[in-house]
Amino acid sequence: MNTASVDPELAALRGELIERAAADQRARAELGSVALTPEQWETVHRVDEDNVRWFAPIVAVHGWPGRRSVGVDGAHAAWVLAQHAPAPYRACWLPKLRAAVANRDAAPRDLAFLADRVAIDQQRPQRYGTQWLRLGAEAAGRLYPLHRPAEVNLARADVGLDPLPDSAIEAAYSSFAEITAATRGGSR
Repeated sequence: MNTASVDPELAALRGELIERAAADQRARAELGSVALTPEQWETVHRVDEDNVRWFAPIVAVHGWPGRRSVGVDGAHAAWVLAQHAPAPYRACWLPKLRAAVANRDAAPRDLAFLADRVAIDQQRPQRYGTQWLRLGAEAAGRLYPLHRPAEVNLARADVGLDPLPDSAIEAAYSSFAEITAATRGGSR
């Protein structure tokens, strides 16, 4: 992004987006990878809540902060905030990100992740295979249900994501009912 010709307000917005996304990632990195208690998530939730309070009015008034206004890194930071917002916000912002991608103002990869997250929120199969669930002692977890398992790697290639191994696709949960049954079985 050429900062010499950038509106100072947009430069400040870009900087704030990047700082908030970095705080989001730091909070998550501090969690570690072992089984977590609700108390350990408290810091993450506080960061997410603060980010939503700040970000929601920006998107409501100005639309999706895209590459042309906040640069590639600022637009990606906006996606980080959206990805970790509560489900109703993600669903509301998905069409705005989709429009930004259609206008070449946001990354298709970011759209794939948010679209899959919203699908999972709504208990619909995901298209790109970006969302995983780890229950109990599962080391790597399993993919949430896939919309068309045989086509997931084609969809991923279309947005610049690496292919998933066949073994991961085959091991994906077949339905949300299977996930519910697994969580009721004491795995969670």
